[in-house]
Amino acid sequence: METKDIALVLGATGGIGGEVARQLRAAGWTVRALRRTQGEAVQQQDGITWIRGDAMHAGDVAQAARGCSVIVHAVNPPGYKRWSELVLPMVDHTIAAAIAEGATIVLPGTVYNYGPDAFPLLREDAAQHPRTEKGAIRVELERRLERATRQGARAIIVRAGDFFGAGARSSWFSQGLVTQGKPVAAVALPGDPGVGHQWAYLPDVARTMVALLARRAQLAPFARFHFAGHWDADGTRIAAAIRRVVARRTGIEPRVRRFPWWLLRIAAPFHETLRGLVEMRYLWREDVRLDNRQLLAVLGEEPHTPLEQAVEATLLGLGCLPARADAPAGAGA
Repeated sequence: METKDIALVLGATGGIGGEVARQLRAAGWTVRALRRTQGEAVQQQDGITWIRGDAMHAGDVAQAARGCSVIVHAVNPPGYKRWSELVLPMVDHTIAAAIAEGATIVLPGTVYNYGPDAFPLLREDAAQHPRTEKGAIRVELERRLERATRQGARAIIVRAGDFFGAGARSSWFSQGLVTQGKPVAAVALPGDPGVGHQWAYLPDVARTMVALLARRAQLAPFARFHFAGHWDADGTRIAAAIRRVVARRTGIEPRVRRFPWWLLRIAAPFHETLRGLVEMRYLWREDVRLDNRQLLAVLGEEPHTPLEQAVEATLLGLGCLPARADAPAGAGA
């Protein structure tokens, strides 16, 4: 059974999940969100119905999804702990609920699925030969979504580069290039010199997902799209935008420095998240670009906020710039 415009967002307290929830609501959808909380079982906040529950519990997901036509799966284990153990069971709960409701699952995809044999330009049908355990898990996750489409569910995957935006607090931008909550004294460059990198502004990605959902009946049951976002051709463009924005807002131009990969390698054996970051370094050593021609064929254009506007909104949201009354909020923020 399908009720037209009711969506459940898993991971709505995070960056991409929260942005999709807000943009669905703005587009007229009835939005539910699941979160672990000690408060009331159901709360209304900013036009979103928050339901007490845990995406790691199949019953909680199934109950929250009743009557929904869309489930946005943008959730990760708390603190990214035990990621490799919990990611697949969590998506299985989403799949079971989607099959029961005949719903469409929306997944933010990653480039972790691919190895160097698919570089430098990634198309939707490129072979997925990941180099890491995390990449292999993401490949299996998408395989399970594809199987689910043969059991009554549908799936849309929107694959993008590294996220940035006011809500992207667990991202390379907020934890690598700059430090959230602190003025920007320096911008760190994680990539090897001259290597291009793909960035994705959260509001643009969310707006793309909402636009695809409006056309979901015309899409294949298992539909994958690549989102181009902002291409940093030599690895310095986004750092230059940060420096310009900070200089314009504060009068001080941050310096540029190399990212301290050596420090991560020392700490990685003792920290699961840092270990994962070191494993992904290969993505900073070669050009990895997403081909969005298939997305353009469906939507006509890709939502795109100018880079400096997007960077300024991100820095404001992360507490890296002094707030001001006339500061731009950024597209979709």
